[in-house]
Amino acid sequence: MSLSFLTPFGALVALAALLPVGVWLLRERRTRAVRLGLGLDEPRRAGVVALGVALAAIPVLLGVAAAQPVLDTTRTRPERTDAEILLVVDTSRSMLASASPESATRYARATAVARDLATSFRSVPLGLASITDRVLPHVFPTSDSRVFLSALDESIGIERPPPAYFYTTQATTLGELQAVPTRSYFSPSARKRVLIVLTDGETRETGPRFARAFRRTPHVQTFFVRFWNRDERIFESGIAEAAYKPDPKIAAGLDRAAEKIGARVYEEDDAGELVSATKAYLGDGPTRPLEREGEKLALMPFATAVAGLPLLFVLRRRNL
Repeated sequence: MSLSFLTPFGALVALAALLPVGVWLLRERRTRAVRLGLGLDEPRRAGVVALGVALAAIPVLLGVAAAQPVLDTTRTRPERTDAEILLVVDTSRSMLASASPESATRYARATAVARDLATSFRSVPLGLASITDRVLPHVFPTSDSRVFLSALDESIGIERPPPAYFYTTQATTLGELQAVPTRSYFSPSARKRVLIVLTDGETRETGPRFARAFRRTPHVQTFFVRFWNRDERIFESGIAEAAYKPDPKIAAGLDRAAEKIGARVYEEDDAGELVSATKAYLGDGPTRPLEREGEKLALMPFATAVAGLPLLFVLRRRNL
C-alpha cells in the first residue's frame, strides 16, 4: 500500500492557513487586553484553542485535496514458475450454432467456461489463443487475469480473425494445434504444460505430423471441451441457416484427434471435472511472490468533505 500525489504543488494551498491563524492570534491578543481592562473572566481555553485549530484545519485539508492524494493497494500472491496453461478457443463460424435464436451460442458458452477457468487457476500463468484453420496466439501465459479477460472480450470473436484460405462454416482444423508443442507458446521454464481447447469438434481430419508433434519433450497435456449438439443451428438472421446442419460424423473427428495424442474429451457440462483433472496433473510446484496492482482510491473527495467539518464549527462559533 502506498500514497502518492498527482499534483503535489497543490499542497501549497495549505500555506493559506497562516493568514486566518495570524488574524485569529491578533484578535485574541486584543480581546484579552480588553477583558483585562474591564475585569472580565477569561473564556475556557479549550474553546479558544478549538477555534484556532479549526481555522488552521480548513486550508490544510483543502491543500491536501488540491494535491490529489491517491491510495494504491498492492496484493502479493504466489505464481507457479514450473507450470503454464494455454487456452485455445474455436472461433470458426459453426460456433455460432445454438438450440434456438434466444439460446446461448456455442461460442458464448465456451467463453463462459474460459472465464471460469481463469478464476480457477489464479496462481498458474494462463494464455489465450484462437483456432480456425490455424492457431493464432493472443496472450502468452500470464498471471494477470485482467489481461487474459480483456483479450477474451476484445481481441477474439467468431472469425476474428477469419480462416486464412477459405471461408466456410466448418473451418476448424485441429491438426494445426501441432504448432503448440513445436513453437514457443510456453516459456522454457514451464515443465508442466497444459493445453485446453474449447471447440465444437467439427474439424478436418488430422495428419501424422499432429501426433508426432505431441510426442515432443516436454510433454503437453491436452484436454478438449466439446460444445456440440445435433439439434443446434445457426440463427444469425433469426432463421435457421439451411447451409449448416451438425454432422455427427464430422464431430467425431474430435475423438479421433484426441485419441492420437492421448488427450481426453470433456463435454461442456463436465467442465468441473476438467478443472479437477488439470489441478491433479499440475499438482504442487515452486512458486514466487507476484505483486499485482490493486485498486486506486482517490482521496481528494474525502479530504474536501472533511474540510467542511471545521468550517461548520467556525461558522457556528461566529453565530452565522
